[in-house]
Amino acid sequence: MLWLSEIILERHDIESFKELEIAVAEKAKQTGEMFFRMDIKPTYLDTPENWEDRLEASFTSAQP
Repeated sequence: MLWLSEIILERHDIESFKELEIAVAEKAKQTGEMFFRMDIKPTYLDTPENWEDRLEASFTSAQP
């Protein structure tokens, strides 16, 4: 299972929500995980209201 908090803790270089979306997709491709848990809310200034939907879309788009 891929956890959002793990990505954020591992990637201190992420400075925006858009970069986080890319990191989620990259990590999903890299690990091949089938499940994604959003256990924290991203605190980037550009985090949209529909952040959960967008991160889920990034995760599922990376699936084979």
